[in-house]
Amino acid sequence: MNKTPLLEGLHVVDLASFIAGPAAATVLGDFGADVVKVEPPHVGDAYRSLSRIPPNPHVEGVNYPWQLDNRNKRSIALDLKSPGARPVLERLVRWADVLVTNFPPRTRAKLGLEYDVLASLNPRLIYADVTGFGEEGPDAHLPGFDVTAYWARSGLMDLTRQRDVPPAMNAFGSGDHSTAITLFAGIMTALYRREKTGQGARVTASLLAEGAWAASMWLQAVLVGAKPPRPIDRCHPPNALGNMYRTADDRWIVLVFANEDKQVPPFLKAIGHPEAAKNPRYADSPSRRRHAAEIVTLLDKTFATRSLTEWREVLDAAGLTFGIVQTLEECAQDPQLLANRVVVPIDDGSDDPHLTVDSPVRLEQEQKICPGPAPDLGEHTDSVLLDLGFDAAGIKDLRKAEAID
Repeated sequence: MNKTPLLEGLHVVDLASFIAGPAAATVLGDFGADVVKVEPPHVGDAYRSLSRIPPNPHVEGVNYPWQLDNRNKRSIALDLKSPGARPVLERLVRWADVLVTNFPPRTRAKLGLEYDVLASLNPRLIYADVTGFGEEGPDAHLPGFDVTAYWARSGLMDLTRQRDVPPAMNAFGSGDHSTAITLFAGIMTALYRREKTGQGARVTASLLAEGAWAASMWLQAVLVGAKPPRPIDRCHPPNALGNMYRTADDRWIVLVFANEDKQVPPFLKAIGHPEAAKNPRYADSPSRRRHAAEIVTLLDKTFATRSLTEWREVLDAAGLTFGIVQTLEECAQDPQLLANRVVVPIDDGSDDPHLTVDSPVRLEQEQKICPGPAPDLGEHTDSVLLDLGFDAAGIKDLRKAEAID
């Protein structure tokens, strides 16, 4: 394994706020890039306060979302609205290989952050832009969050609920983190293009496009004329063997049988109903579809007789495909996450370091850097400015002009 991080020496300027853009920059940092986080003075990125907004869990003294998506970055407190900040911004652009932003189009224009303007300063710049609803169209200017653009507008929120039950609020950041990986992939593709052409590029991603991609199997069906799928009634599903069942201790098991004709007989035997395999109503897939509600009734009664632990032993012994609906507490202790380094320790110098979620991109031959603490607001302002060529007097002038904190 290469001990020198793959992206060491790559310079990244993170102008984005909240989750998707900064998370993409974090993945670059995981592979060794030098990421400078640009934040408004005094208040910083609004993401710093997200953990205090319900329904997010609260942990006293631990800003866990900020740590997750801003580890290993350097923070500079720079007021992009101040005329005095322009020289700093221009030096950052000339220094950068990659610049990440999620400002709406009108804000970009107001601040002079459009791609054409910045590319004229650095033709090799990879300009990565993430939006809620895309760059074009009547809603390009609208602010978008993962709950509104990725989940709600894409159709995912309507599909991932039971019939006649209101849509549920998604886990915060789930759409953002998916979009971040797409933005990261676009950035790496653009860097590869730059190696071939010598020229920078503009990379775009949107929460809406990411949501459509996540829903794309059924969305594609609708595009070719299929009847739109509706939220499923668990008691009257289209497929009783692709359904959820409650155990005696109020836990849920998900059945997913890809090869029903092969799996149904051993399944029925394992759960104590071998006679059902001889029932003509359950003989083949078309018949099982017609009698899905009847099968659900049988399975509901059956699964309610034993605990999750007992059913897990039964189904595992039969070699059947199923899933357990885990709680987040169980997921945090899942041995598969630990064995595969999905969660890793934060290198913060403590005797008992906290764990954090690693980014999902990995190369067997490349070593990621250890997750370090996320920066305090403006923690690295002076050191970044010195790297950009400002001297002590210049930094003092910038503070006097209130361009920096």
